[in-house]
Amino acid sequence: MKRDDKNIRLADADACWQAIVGRDAAADGQFVYAVRTTGIYCAPSCPSRQPNRENVEFFAAAKQAEAAGYRPCKRCRQGRISLRQQQIQQVEQACRLLESSEKTPTLEALALEVGLSAYHFHRVFKSHTGLTPRAYAVAKRQQRVREKLVETQSVTSAILEAGYASNGNFYASSGASLGMTPSAYRAGGKGTAVWFAVGRCSLGDILVAESPRGICAILLGDNPQRLVESLQDNFPHATLLGNDEDFEKRIATVVGFVDSPQSELALPLDIRGTAFQQRVWHALRAIPVGETLSYSEVAEKIGSPRAVRAVAGACAANLLAVAIPCHRVVKNNGNISGYRWGVERKKRLLEKEQRPERLKTR
Repeated sequence: MKRDDKNIRLADADACWQAIVGRDAAADGQFVYAVRTTGIYCAPSCPSRQPNRENVEFFAAAKQAEAAGYRPCKRCRQGRISLRQQQIQQVEQACRLLESSEKTPTLEALALEVGLSAYHFHRVFKSHTGLTPRAYAVAKRQQRVREKLVETQSVTSAILEAGYASNGNFYASSGASLGMTPSAYRAGGKGTAVWFAVGRCSLGDILVAESPRGICAILLGDNPQRLVESLQDNFPHATLLGNDEDFEKRIATVVGFVDSPQSELALPLDIRGTAFQQRVWHALRAIPVGETLSYSEVAEKIGSPRAVRAVAGACAANLLAVAIPCHRVVKNNGNISGYRWGVERKKRLLEKEQRPERLKTR
């Protein structure tokens, strides 16, 4: 678009108007439009109600609209950023409010605070964080409990200080969020028994660990000592029990599963993670043997298409190799990328899982 020192040239007005009608984010930064009847100027992609054409005036930049006496729109952040950037800022504002409020704000109150309708705000928040506002608030409360349990000697105080109305509300979900009782977590897992054994499989060394709830770690590597150290890092104060003959016999089941992952692991799993991580891991376990999904496809599956990086983070946080098959997630172009236990192992796992009919067509 041509510009003069003051306004967009009249010849470009039709193109500007079409950008406004289409809420074209690509036009943001090219110009702003001002509405004479409201005295407000906006970016082309602003979600505000479309004005009447005869009431609109175009300017090359926000400062020129302000010099003409117009004030910035609150919805499109002064007409200076894209709609996506605006949404990110609105979500960040809501997150700060959720994190700082003693009592979780209602959906309506959060939406009002950031200037959106409740329905639209719910969709925007979930698309950027991968969680609903309520689930985000719960995850943050659980995080505060974990922090408070380490700081204080009183489990009840930690629970109440984290924002739970009563012990009962927290205990109803503490097993999934902590993987053990609050008292045990406060002591860093002290008193929680974790059996483990190290063996060999087709992918190298393997460590398998089990809590009273089920298999809690399947770690792969090239150095048995480092695998044990990794287990200690994840369960710093648990009672680690090795050299158990009965458990060492059970490790054969896991080794057999890793070497031939054509069916489900017939052992209970102790899956620990945030609400978002568990959603991702549940989606990974639904990927059939011999197939892969991209990180963006997994994000779509869990209803959070913009949370691609968060999906990658959840894959990297997985402690249950193969049982939670994060190796079945690849780049959009099909290329194999990062894997907690090494890209070469990821390639070998995918090769193992190729279905016979696929191998014949190569």
